[in-house]
Amino acid sequence: MPASTKKAFALRLDPALYAAIERLAATELRSANAEIEILLREALGRRGVATKPPVPPKRGRPPKES
Repeated sequence: MPASTKKAFALRLDPALYAAIERLAATELRSANAEIEILLREALGRRGVATKPPVPPKRGRPPKES
């Protein structure tokens, strides 16, 4: 399995804030981690900070080698 290209770090949140993020993520059918990432991108965009769009993961089988 290839190494993740995402940066991992500890994030300390108020339990009530995390619960609200989990509820929002559940309604959007996302993980809490994905929801936090989306919320951060939206907040940065409102402040005028440009971010690159996320690269979607490759799906399916790799092409056959000839």
